[in-house]
Amino acid sequence: MLNFIYYPVSAILWFWHKAFGYVLGPENGIAWALAVVFLVFTLRTLLIKPFVSQVRSMRKMQEFAPEIQKLKKKYGNDRQKMAAEMQKLQTQHGVNPVAGCLPIFVQIPVFIGLFHVLKSFNRTFLSEAQNRVTSNYFFGVDEVQSFLDARLFGAPLSSHISQASAQLERFGDVSRWDIALVAVPLMLLAGVLTHLTSRHSVARQTEAQTANPQAAIMNKVMLYLFPIGVVVGGPFFPLAILIYWLSNNAWTLGQQYVIYHQIDAEEQEKKQAAITQRESSAPRPGQKPTRPKRGVTPPAGVAGEMDRNGSSDGGGTSPGERNGTSDGAGNGAVPGMVQPRTRSKKSKKRR
Repeated sequence: MLNFIYYPVSAILWFWHKAFGYVLGPENGIAWALAVVFLVFTLRTLLIKPFVSQVRSMRKMQEFAPEIQKLKKKYGNDRQKMAAEMQKLQTQHGVNPVAGCLPIFVQIPVFIGLFHVLKSFNRTFLSEAQNRVTSNYFFGVDEVQSFLDARLFGAPLSSHISQASAQLERFGDVSRWDIALVAVPLMLLAGVLTHLTSRHSVARQTEAQTANPQAAIMNKVMLYLFPIGVVVGGPFFPLAILIYWLSNNAWTLGQQYVIYHQIDAEEQEKKQAAITQRESSAPRPGQKPTRPKRGVTPPAGVAGEMDRNGSSDGGGTSPGERNGTSDGAGNGAVPGMVQPRTRSKKSKKRR
């Protein structure tokens, strides 16, 4: 039914086992463990770009969080209107919430596929002899036998602590304690890395997010319940799955550290560039703002514009013309010649 997941997962695992088995030997338990680890690294490498988009989307969501609160107050009782306004707001800010969930959605089927492929090496409904002659997706009969014989520090990779006694007998003289000595450290380390990864994510939340009661509950679930779930569920999973959990959590923690710091550096550079641009355009301390000098004739075109607006400071109209008199500049007189004074009508009557 889910062969479209099982075959690609088994193909990647097969490739890395061939690579490490060529160096360490096909039946070497470390070669199989490294194949599982690099299966995780391969899939997580393909998800780096969606993870970066997820981080940037979360950052943008934090930037317009006050606008979201306003929408909640305005359309708190109208869910349909609230959803429409939220979608509009996310479109305006270029935020795609579905893209942010993509890494999680992809990892779930990968985990299911890997779990099924590893369990299919040692099917419980088949006898030991039948399992050793039954292929497993991309793995042939010889490779199935290689996995069943592989040991990691004395414990079979396909075994788990809670395995039935009848199934443990298939591994010969391997006891439950032999499996626990390898499984328990893997479980504890995977739980610690899960806690550190969650703490790193929670530490980057804003005060408004941490003050939200629902967010506070979810943070506690991430910080404590998830790590405890890894430890409690560890005895029910094969050692290969515990290796998957451990390597996946280690990758997540390292990826968060690198990408978060990279995005922080980019945002700091943008803020510094904005501050530098603001400081360069602002006047220097003690410097007076510059104003245009009076009496200076503006360039052609500017003067005409000023004439049309009815104002001038030495342009096409002289002060004398504004007062109803002429100083000769506007009557066609030649500059430099003395012009006769014009007498008013009152002075003519006196004479």
